[in-house]
Amino acid sequence: MVGALAILMVGYSAAEAGGLRDLLEQGGLSAKVDCVAMADMLPGRLQQQEWDLVLTDDRPDLSAAQVLGLLARLGLDVPVIALVSRQDEQAAAHLIAAGVQDVLLKSDPVQLMATIRGCQRYIGHLRDLREAQLALERSEARFRAIASNLPGLVFQFVLESDGSVFFPYVSEGSRSLLGLSPDYLQKKPNSFARLIVATDVASYDQSLQDSCEHLSAWNWEGRIQAKGDMDVKWISLRATPRRTPRGAVLWDGIMLNITRNKQIELEIARSRAQLEELSAYSQKAKEQERTRIAREIHDDIGGTLTAIKCELVPCLDNSSRTPEFYRNKAEAVESLVDMVIDSTRRIALDLRPGVLDCGIVAAVQWQAREFNQRTGVSCTVACDYEDISLDGDLAVAIFRIFQEALTNIAKHANASEVRVKLAETGSQVYLEVTDNGCGITNPDMEKVNSFGIRSMRERCQQLGGQFHIQGGPLAGTEVLIRIPVNGQSTVGRESRLN
Repeated sequence: MVGALAILMVGYSAAEAGGLRDLLEQGGLSAKVDCVAMADMLPGRLQQQEWDLVLTDDRPDLSAAQVLGLLARLGLDVPVIALVSRQDEQAAAHLIAAGVQDVLLKSDPVQLMATIRGCQRYIGHLRDLREAQLALERSEARFRAIASNLPGLVFQFVLESDGSVFFPYVSEGSRSLLGLSPDYLQKKPNSFARLIVATDVASYDQSLQDSCEHLSAWNWEGRIQAKGDMDVKWISLRATPRRTPRGAVLWDGIMLNITRNKQIELEIARSRAQLEELSAYSQKAKEQERTRIAREIHDDIGGTLTAIKCELVPCLDNSSRTPEFYRNKAEAVESLVDMVIDSTRRIALDLRPGVLDCGIVAAVQWQAREFNQRTGVSCTVACDYEDISLDGDLAVAIFRIFQEALTNIAKHANASEVRVKLAETGSQVYLEVTDNGCGITNPDMEKVNSFGIRSMRERCQQLGGQFHIQGGPLAGTEVLIRIPVNGQSTVGRESRLN
């Protein structure tokens, strides 16, 4: 059921428009009838609203052909009825051929009424078509808005039975992701495959072939070298296929930039591998330490205790001995006991220096002196505090990091001077160890067996701190750590070796 018709009378007066409206109402048709008399006013009036029908006078200064041409230029699909003063079949045929819906005599209102009534169904179809077109345009606009705001590229991809490919649709995301405009990609569809890194082409081709053969989801992850971009990107392609009536396969899909995720994934795998290596190294170091301690106990303390026993055995027999004999034995045993005490103290000191009980500042200063005495390398400590209050775990961790830094200097730096700065800044404890040696390089830090650096970094990170190391050829090396004083440590107290 068509509602009130919107009719525009071209070349007629307002009175004539009112007369037509009355005529239509008498015939049971509801209509809104308007008019335009001047040619220069016609374009504006045509675009003022949607019209269902145009009645034109077909006068010389404003012919039906002119009205049809104007409607075409404006992109308006409105049926036109030409009203003429006299019957001229040849002229009417020309108008019909030009696109006029019908040609009627002005003097025959009954025929006009019948023609308008007959146009109602056609007008209803036109309205439905306009509404459908408008809904389609709105839907496409929503889709384009969604596609343009997605963090990637939305596409349709077709593989023909002859092996040729094309992209029926590509979103604007192709510019940022691929460095190619949608138009360029649609004109040159093979340009996408050329972006794929050579080592990933085989997996791309295989994934496309599998999806095509089984009409299964097309899932592929690989690297591309985007046009105009020096960096390699990781992309994730996800698409759903369907068979077209002509036998081609069409995929609706999306491509996403997953470079950051891949970098994180690779970094996690790398960190896990390093952690496993560090754990194995730590376990090996513990076993070596246990072996060393067992050897010292067996060879040093055990041997000394055996010597004590040998000194005491003669004192327990029933032989008559002089006081001098027992005095000599007692002095020998005393000397051997002192040796046991010294060995015990040395082993305990290796496990955990007792100087840590005096505070981290005293422990660092003591270790610096020990390093100087052992290596001959000058080691100075600068600290503005007599002590820095730290919990036991944190103090041990900082001391072990300092020990490891000095060990690396002794092994690799060939330095003659080491400067140490220890400070508490706000809620952080700060340790800086600088030497004037040959200087560490990036390849040195990336070595597979650089367990000393990994150990220092791991201790620091477990305490919620920051670890930094830098250096250069002949520029020395600087190790810097910052650890929260009140941070929650994930490190338990160092295990005591049994």
